[in-house]
Amino acid sequence: MEKAKLFQGKFFFLLTATFIFIIAITMRTPRINKSVPKPYGPPSTCSLNISEQTITPLTNTKHLLVSAYMDQRVNDVMCQIPQNCKAAYVTLLPQPDQVIVPDQIWLPIRNKKTNGKEEKKLQFNFTVCISNLFGDYNNVLQFAQTLEMYRLLGVDRVVIYNTSCGPDLNLLLQSYSQEGFVEVVPWPIDQHLNPSRGWLFSQHRGDVHYFGQLTTLNECIYRSMDRSRYVLLNDIDEIIMPYQHNSLMPLMDMLERQHPNTGVFLIENHIFPNNLLKKSEKGPLPLWKGVPGFNILERIYREEPDRSIYHPHKLIVQPRAVEQTSVHEVIKMFGKKFKVPPDVCRIIHAPISTPSLPVLEKLHMDTRLWNFTEKLIPSTNMVLRRAGLLHS
Repeated sequence: MEKAKLFQGKFFFLLTATFIFIIAITMRTPRINKSVPKPYGPPSTCSLNISEQTITPLTNTKHLLVSAYMDQRVNDVMCQIPQNCKAAYVTLLPQPDQVIVPDQIWLPIRNKKTNGKEEKKLQFNFTVCISNLFGDYNNVLQFAQTLEMYRLLGVDRVVIYNTSCGPDLNLLLQSYSQEGFVEVVPWPIDQHLNPSRGWLFSQHRGDVHYFGQLTTLNECIYRSMDRSRYVLLNDIDEIIMPYQHNSLMPLMDMLERQHPNTGVFLIENHIFPNNLLKKSEKGPLPLWKGVPGFNILERIYREEPDRSIYHPHKLIVQPRAVEQTSVHEVIKMFGKKFKVPPDVCRIIHAPISTPSLPVLEKLHMDTRLWNFTEKLIPSTNMVLRRAGLLHS
């Protein structure tokens, strides 16, 4: 990972139109094959057209600027920051020799250059990045249970990219945001493009894949780079669950000891299908009447993955070791990666529905979630009641 420290003092943008990282300096974007010119002389403070939006159209182009970060890695276009320049905002120009115009849009830099002592300055140990909420998704009960399960596992912050959601889930998100456990990032991608509503392009088409999922995952890694030791990349219907430890920190301490210089840990996906609980298996299952969604504590039967074909994983990463990620694999990284054995940690994936209902006899009973019910049930009741969604 030493290579990651060699490229300090650069900026990058995320562009949803092309899904590439573009780096820019404060005042202009020079040609790559030329030396860095001295910056022009606009005011020292950028008083006009400062964008605080999460998606900002770049004037007279088809690109959407998503974020600006000062970072430490190599990217497609590099522009060195002039010495003694303490920039707070950054912009891109459509033409490299164009003079900055008064209506030029500037983005604030979301992080600052570090001094190499990142570990002492990190605010969180674990951040979960979830993308994306859209449509009328209103599965409040599973959502609350999953977030409270992550809290029990030691997660400090959950970042959610929200295009839209149902009214009850919106109340829950507001409550979590006020508490500080959830950071909701507005993601109005549907105001700029026609996003596909599914992951398979041949079926769902659209201008941008799955509401810009690739962009939000990368943005969340960079958003967390200087404040979180680990980042978990997964969906809201998935829980990255340790099976030999009761929380994530001892799990990661063990994995780091056994696999030094590893920045990416791949966790195998295991599907827990819908409503296969037998009536004779009561278990610790409370009734949340009137709360939209389903109870994940009823998902106690697990499918065995078919490892003879490609089987997806989700990720636990050290964000400073990642340059670019996809959904199931890291595309560019520093250091090593390791597939965690499923008996150590696996994903409890409880989708709303599955294409077909598997035969019960071919499934494995897995009640790992029940080990946490003594704390999970009252904490779920508390957050639902606080949001005004549980009245009894």
